[in-house]
Amino acid sequence: MSIVYRESNRVKDWVNLILAGLLFISPWVLGFAGESVPAWNAWIIAVIIAILALAAISAFAEWEEWISGLLGIWLIIAPWVLTFASNQHAVWAHVILGIITAVVSFWSVWDYRHTPHAA
Repeated sequence: MSIVYRESNRVKDWVNLILAGLLFISPWVLGFAGESVPAWNAWIIAVIIAILALAAISAFAEWEEWISGLLGIWLIIAPWVLTFASNQHAVWAHVILGIITAVVSFWSVWDYRHTPHAA
């Protein structure tokens, strides 16, 4: 695996770790910690994304990025599936962080599949 690819991917994994941290604190910062459904969704998904990001930082595996990307998509649709779309702060936190998480994760997959690897 090339050093340039590995460093590029490591940056993306650190971005996902930072996004997980932002998602985790968003219920308190944006004032929806008192609403159990959006707050717990944010906390649980943030912990999972953080664990996947840490795992990817230590040893990259494509499946970690796929799961993170799918969790990003979940964050985008969660306000409507879990019926907390009336809370605009929770919606925007989930949607914006979900979009960025999905883009960064799927970009890592694309980058991995389109970068030559050393045998």
